[in-house]
Amino acid sequence: MLPDIENLLRLQEADKEIRRLQEEIAELPKRVAAIEQKLAGTKAQLEKAQAAAKADDAARRKHETNISDLRGKISKYRDQSLDVKTNDQYKALLHEIQFAEKEIASTEDKILELMVDADTRASEVKAAQAELKAEAAEIEEEKEQAHQRTAEDEKLLAEWRGKRDQLRAGIDADLLRHYERVAKFRGTGISEVRDHKCMACQVMLRPQTYNEVRSGQQTVYCDSCQRVLYLNPADELVDQKPTVHHPRRHHPKIDAPQAWYYRAEYGEAGEVYLCLTNAGTQASRRVY
Repeated sequence: MLPDIENLLRLQEADKEIRRLQEEIAELPKRVAAIEQKLAGTKAQLEKAQAAAKADDAARRKHETNISDLRGKISKYRDQSLDVKTNDQYKALLHEIQFAEKEIASTEDKILELMVDADTRASEVKAAQAELKAEAAEIEEEKEQAHQRTAEDEKLLAEWRGKRDQLRAGIDADLLRHYERVAKFRGTGISEVRDHKCMACQVMLRPQTYNEVRSGQQTVYCDSCQRVLYLNPADELVDQKPTVHHPRRHHPKIDAPQAWYYRAEYGEAGEVYLCLTNAGTQASRRVY
């Protein structure tokens, strides 16, 4: 194999590793965003519990204000009842007082329900806060690992780029330009030949082209994909299976008067010879 071909193979390996590392480094923002997205559900659950607790607290204060207003009205109605002149006026004030007292009782029941729910709301908020704290710590650790992995990738990327520069310096300039031009459009610039075929584009090579690649004395390009071709003798497909010749079985002529057949096993008799005889319109068989 030509030294330039060997260097191209190592260069292709370096190029692939550089692309892989570049893609992995470019994925860091997406990985961090995906990690942080895990907190969205827990944060939403906590915000929902906190909002429900605030709503219940606001409703309780509103009910308490309403009760205070109703008690003020009751006090006012009672003061007015002392100055009424007629029985109808007194009954009207008494009706207003009773209505206000019923409203107070109903509102107090609502406040009691809210106070019972407040314990549940507080437990939900506390549980959501604990879960968020635990997940936040776990996610921070995952983000740190992602950043560490990226730092390692950047270090490896610098090393592979250094190797790549060294390999490029040891390759013929024209061959290098051809390799890089093909690799830019096809992803790879060199391909193995196996079983008379370019393994990259799967096109069969002309016999002359294959022989030139096999000789390893010159640089050969695939007529189909323009990749640089090389052949690894260890992978060359050679049919080495020995040809097995089976003896032709003898068949007697159809008009022969007698035929003998050997059978290694024949029912209970074991090893036998069969003698088949044709005589006129009759046939017979004997076992020996």
